[in-house]
Amino acid sequence: MDYEDFEKAVDLFGILTKTSKKDLKKKYLKLSKELHPDMPNGSDEKFQELQEAYELLNSYMDGFAFSFDEEEFKTQFPSFTNYKNWR
Repeated sequence: MDYEDFEKAVDLFGILTKTSKKDLKKKYLKLSKELHPDMPNGSDEKFQELQEAYELLNSYMDGFAFSFDEEEFKTQFPSFTNYKNWR
């Protein structure tokens, strides 16, 4: 995988900032219906490109290293930062 392939995959899925694996799968299922070879706007080439992009992004997300510090927690769960027991 190189960054250019990664960028193409992100563009294909229309990811603007952050996304979850669940949202990525929803986008994949929607796009796979549109780009399937049996559909009017689909083709074998487009469908194959979609599958490769999905595999690449899934692989990237599986290998992502998470930060377990307080700042990352506050970023991921802003509603918990005002919790009365929070330091």
